[in-house]
Amino acid sequence: MIRTLQITLLALATLSGAAEAQTLAALAPAHPKLRPEAVVTGDLVRIGDLVANAGIVADVPIFRAPDLGATGTVPAQAVVEAVRNHALVGLDTAGLSEVTVTRASRAIPTGDIEQAVTHALSTKFALGQDKDIALNFDSELRTVQVDPVAKGEPRVARITYDARTGRFYTVIELPAGATTVAPLRLSGHATVTAEVAVLANSVARGALIKDADIVIERRPRADLARDVIGDREQVVGLAARSALEPGQPVRAAQLMRPETVQRNEQVTLVYEVPGIVLTVRGKAIEGGSEGEVISVLNEQSKRMVQGVIVGPGRVLIDTRAPRIAANLPAGEPQSKGKAH
Repeated sequence: MIRTLQITLLALATLSGAAEAQTLAALAPAHPKLRPEAVVTGDLVRIGDLVANAGIVADVPIFRAPDLGATGTVPAQAVVEAVRNHALVGLDTAGLSEVTVTRASRAIPTGDIEQAVTHALSTKFALGQDKDIALNFDSELRTVQVDPVAKGEPRVARITYDARTGRFYTVIELPAGATTVAPLRLSGHATVTAEVAVLANSVARGALIKDADIVIERRPRADLARDVIGDREQVVGLAARSALEPGQPVRAAQLMRPETVQRNEQVTLVYEVPGIVLTVRGKAIEGGSEGEVISVLNEQSKRMVQGVIVGPGRVLIDTRAPRIAANLPAGEPQSKGKAH
């Protein structure tokens, strides 16, 4: 009984000692340890950015930060040397050879900068809509990094434009935060463009233009003819008046409605007078579209007449038209029902 009690007391003492050790370990300060990477938001890198459990010296600056949006590395030994003067002993480098440091930032894309410039040119110099202005900068335009807390968008503070040469110069103010960013000074050439329908394939004379034959491109407005077409729907389904080559903007003068009657085609001539409709075989001297006036040969009378195309292979001869009556000998009356 006594031996059992002794064993129990010994076990309780052992457990009590282990618990006390755990309590002391928990109360002891955590050991400083080197971080593998850090993200900083200011101009300076502090001990706490690079070392976990840095204690009261965590806010002490030791290095300059990289540029906004940039990433750099610091040798682990350099960190050890830097913190030694600040009473941080026993730094565990965790086997690291270097620490990666990134400077946090907010990116201003090149598209936002271009949009600011095109909008300023559009509104101040009446160059059309923003989307109609193409910019060519003298130097490569790059993404700009600003402070991560910076508010607002890039703003054009000053801009000049020469309408004769298309040259522009502008100063752009960037969003401000804790870190001041110098304004951008840009120059280049602005071109006013327009959307045009451009042939993607060759089109033969009289052939219908299909959707696959057309691409929409932007071309300098100053280089375009007045009747150039910018809408795909105004081109597709029409026919070419002459052979068309790819790569050229399509002009209204180059198009016609599809030929309903082909040149030299056998057609039906329709003569209409009040109460009588006569049909005669004829030959089209020229091709044309529905609604157009063409010359045809009346194969019965061998006379050349003109008529309006009213459908495939059908030409309406209006006997009341002066041009038709001119085919008759002077003074000869027109008889109802008489075919020419």
